[in-house]
Amino acid sequence: MKFTYLTLILALISITSYSQELVKDLQAPFQPGEHLHYKLHYGLFTAAEADLRLEDSPVKFDGKAAYHIIADGKTNGTFDFFYKVRNRYESFLDINTLLPYQYKENRREGKYRHTDDITFDHDNNKITASKGVYPFTGQIFDFPSAYYFARCLDMSRIKVGDKLVFHYFLEDKIETLTITYLGKEVAECSLGKFECLKFTPSIIPGSIFRKDSKFYLWVTNDKNRIPIRAQAEVILGSLTMELSDAKGLKYPLNKQ
Repeated sequence: MKFTYLTLILALISITSYSQELVKDLQAPFQPGEHLHYKLHYGLFTAAEADLRLEDSPVKFDGKAAYHIIADGKTNGTFDFFYKVRNRYESFLDINTLLPYQYKENRREGKYRHTDDITFDHDNNKITASKGVYPFTGQIFDFPSAYYFARCLDMSRIKVGDKLVFHYFLEDKIETLTITYLGKEVAECSLGKFECLKFTPSIIPGSIFRKDSKFYLWVTNDKNRIPIRAQAEVILGSLTMELSDAKGLKYPLNKQ
């Protein structure tokens, strides 16, 4: 799997979920028209940016209305000169269960090109992708749908040290991510200071992360449940992701 700054942004904002079904009577903390903008910094430089938009789907699935998520990412400045990235990820999901119907991606990362069109059959527990058909059990997501699903979960009972597990499909296999809850903490981004829930996701050492790299994620402890900041140590230095703009929110951001 190609791993770039844009993949990292999606990993940072896709916090994991409890191994439980979505609480069906929980009011969703978002609405069509929501638009979030993130910047990824490498030291003093803005390495990349990402936009997340939620819209009503122009198409229906089995006659049912759906949400349409569009995630766009691109490198900036010097990073754009040395390793140009232009990626788009799209997810269509059930407005009630928030499970994905379809996932599309178009990735341009340097000379690398990758496109995919994936369908999720939750009734028969199978995923159909360009490289084949993959069986699964339990709840399965793509990156964008996982982000919106996780925001709907009740975090009121979570305790420090609790581990959360999330399963997602990417390219040709199902991946598992484990995240540990560290407690509440005030975090800051360009939009202000917010009381947040702090998490530390597991990492896989390799070309990006060291074996002892630290990785932290802060999510607003309000009705929105929006990741506003993340920090990750990499082999050369560190990366910081920040929410830089938020429009069309269902609820006002609760600043400190």
